[in-house]
Amino acid sequence: MRRIDPRLRKFALPAAALATLGLPLGSDFGDYTPSPDPHWSKAAIERLEYWAKAAPADALQPADTSELNAALQRDNARASDKAATELALNLARKHLFGAAPASQRAGWHIADTDTAIDLPTQLRDAIASERIDDFFASLRPDNPAYTALKGALATESDPARRMTLDRNMERWRWLPRSLGDDYLLANAAGFDVTLWRSGKRYKSWATISGKPKTPTPAISAVVKAVNFNPWWEVPDSIAKESHLSARGSYVWNGKRWRQKPGPGNALGQMKLVMPNPYNIYLHDTPSRGLFDLGERAFSHGCIRVGDALGFALTLLEGSVTREQIDKRLKPPEGGEVQSFSVPLPEELPVYVTYFTASMRADGSVAFHKDIYGRDAGIAVKLG
Repeated sequence: MRRIDPRLRKFALPAAALATLGLPLGSDFGDYTPSPDPHWSKAAIERLEYWAKAAPADALQPADTSELNAALQRDNARASDKAATELALNLARKHLFGAAPASQRAGWHIADTDTAIDLPTQLRDAIASERIDDFFASLRPDNPAYTALKGALATESDPARRMTLDRNMERWRWLPRSLGDDYLLANAAGFDVTLWRSGKRYKSWATISGKPKTPTPAISAVVKAVNFNPWWEVPDSIAKESHLSARGSYVWNGKRWRQKPGPGNALGQMKLVMPNPYNIYLHDTPSRGLFDLGERAFSHGCIRVGDALGFALTLLEGSVTREQIDKRLKPPEGGEVQSFSVPLPEELPVYVTYFTASMRADGSVAFHKDIYGRDAGIAVKLG
């Protein structure tokens, strides 16, 4: 019988795990081909049944256990193992990826990197080590905002608000389970952007989102730098709508209209450099009075940020000072305003999202108007 390389023996499964998987004691990795359906102990099946029943606490429908129950009643071990594995994987996928089909995810263009997770292997390990609870708990979104929504769902009695909580817990599952330690989270429905550092809320800023006719899509990107005194590359749709001509601050470069940097520039004094195929950016605006309003859906799709220079300098902390930036923002004597960029100390993920229920700084839950009518497109009963 072929024996395992001694250098790899530390990776061999313990006796209890081998027995759980239906393998003879003393087996090495090179001695067998694992069965597709590992053996489920009575205790593991009981925990699986618990998670199937408890799914509504995570805004999912209770999982159908009829096939598993039928196999158990027949006392058919192989059929029971197969049914339990299929049930567990189906429920796990809903916890990790969400239950709503693509047709119900209007305006959502954030790739879910969780698809790289090997759920069958993780499940097999959980069965072998009798850690079914840990397996399912590890699939929930790893963010205090999801935990806050889940807690609110447990106590909320109003049916409409419960539906809103259901739908927004589902949206959290469309994101990567972990967003990282440091990132920006913009919420088009909540009109804010929050900087998270070391997994905690650090600071938030008011924002302006796209109009209902030009809604802000949900996207992800990476912020590489801050562009101060930016040029504005005018989209063709806006150029036609505004009937631009070579006057004032607008310049035709042979392909499109551009707006020179300056006080009246539509992007204001700063724009985040965050390349993405949707041309959605976080930027300043000369129309700062709009931040005094409660509902702020006025843009053509981009996210305008209040106190934009303060926002930019927070992202650049440790690399430049306010005095240095203020000096460079001013035009040279007798010259024009100059555009310049400052790279971030470290590139920063940014997620532009759409949550009609979100967590406040104090951990409570805020409900927002569904300005784009996207909630109605998500089935009330998920799973």
